[in-house]
Amino acid sequence: MVLLLKPLIFLHDLSLALLTVMFHGEGLKASVDGVRTGMYTMWSSTRSTLIVPVFTCLVALCLIISFLVSIESVYMNLVILYVKLFDRKPEKVYKWEKMQEDMELGHQNYPVVLIQIPMYNEREVFELSIGAACRLMWPSDRLIVQVLDDSTDPDIMELINMECAKWASRDINIKYERRDNRNGYKAGALKHGMRHSYVKQCNYLVIFDADFQPEPDYLQRTIPFLIHNPELALVQARWKFVNANTCLLTRMQEMSLNYHFMAEQQSGSTRHAFFGFNGTAGVWRIAAMEEAGGWKDRTTVEDMDLAVRVGLLGWKFVFINDVEVKSELPSQFKAFRFQQHRWSCGPANLFRKMTIEIIHNQRVKIWKKFYVIYSFFFLRKIIIHSFTFFFYCVILPTSVFVPEVKIPNWATIYVPSVITLLSAIATPRSFYLVIFWVLFENVMAMHRTKGTLIGLFEGGRVNEWVVTEKLGDTLATDLLPQLRKPRYGFLERVNSKEMVMGIYILCCACYDFFFGNAFLYLYLLMQSAAFLISGVGFVGT
Repeated sequence: MVLLLKPLIFLHDLSLALLTVMFHGEGLKASVDGVRTGMYTMWSSTRSTLIVPVFTCLVALCLIISFLVSIESVYMNLVILYVKLFDRKPEKVYKWEKMQEDMELGHQNYPVVLIQIPMYNEREVFELSIGAACRLMWPSDRLIVQVLDDSTDPDIMELINMECAKWASRDINIKYERRDNRNGYKAGALKHGMRHSYVKQCNYLVIFDADFQPEPDYLQRTIPFLIHNPELALVQARWKFVNANTCLLTRMQEMSLNYHFMAEQQSGSTRHAFFGFNGTAGVWRIAAMEEAGGWKDRTTVEDMDLAVRVGLLGWKFVFINDVEVKSELPSQFKAFRFQQHRWSCGPANLFRKMTIEIIHNQRVKIWKKFYVIYSFFFLRKIIIHSFTFFFYCVILPTSVFVPEVKIPNWATIYVPSVITLLSAIATPRSFYLVIFWVLFENVMAMHRTKGTLIGLFEGGRVNEWVVTEKLGDTLATDLLPQLRKPRYGFLERVNSKEMVMGIYILCCACYDFFFGNAFLYLYLLMQSAAFLISGVGFVGT
């Protein structure tokens, strides 16, 4: 009660001091001294009774989350170690036999496969993606290539139509499909494509985004899993990034995505036969899709939405680490930011929509439900982004102003170092870039946290879908002309949020350098530089 009255007492003393100054000039110095004393007393009281306890609680919460994140990381890597040591490849866990032609049946023992290629103004890559799909080794009478074109540019529409006609003249069963709107974006296009009558004869569905180029033997290596294992609904291949060496931005993306495939996808496939569909380079059993209700456009992650619904019906998924599909990474920071917003906002929004449904599900065991809610969604899609940003970019810098609260070394040095090393193993050739990668991931954590919060609370950009811009960097090829890549002016490249964070962390670094007794300012200076460089847009091509 006394603490609550202190601000009122201070205002009372301040009023008396001002009155004294007005009527007794000689009391000016004494009044000023009184004001200073009162302000110092009030600040000390507020600091000890409010700021320090609140900051202590925030640090304690971050330490708990840090422990949980480290346990999850170690667990996933132990699963990968188990796979390596005991050679638990999918071909040994599930039945797999090479496709054989029957002299009597001909191609009838080959299932009919539908390949969907969704596109939206993909001038730079449409030839490569359509050509790669049409060159797949599979009987032509058992393969349907479906180009789902949502383009709005008449010239691009005509080019894609001509490309489809070219392959049709080579006896490839290719369909050029358009719709009169873009409702539902990619999910809407995929759903519209499944409504055509010829799809009913298909057993399996393969999806390739416009910049993905499968190897000719892709179907030969993936379809047998579904043929010989009726409990499998999805076979997912990993991505190979052919423009990873374009710039530092693409190198760091490669590190993050390689870890995603090595740890998250492979551990989920091995331990739980469940993981999130990556939206492309995967083969679906159409019967499983239909049982789960098909494509839905309620979020911007229609791929994850479908995977969760199918998984809750008891179907199993398998990830094939040895099958790689070429793709292109966004080499421009602006395009990368849009992509990361969608990848963080969509899962958070899906978590909001499906949590109760997962809890009430009766088709899967309680352990799998716990894994989907806690590990797959809550820890990896919600907590990790917010924790990374608030702890390493807010709490840690701010701690220089609150020396009373001690953050243990295991949380700031040892645990992050172990997690970083476990993550960097996925891309050994880029190990020397690990410091840049960590600093950049912390910068992007702010953007991902914003997307996560928008998804959880269904903010204004919750359904924003900006197609990731492709620049034709996927291959040095003669098929495509050299196109002039867009350039952005300096003001268009500036990102105000990154600038503000960079300036704040720089102030914290300077304060720690002059008044601190540790070497935290070394990290803060580097992190500040990462924010400021990203803020002025000097990232990527």
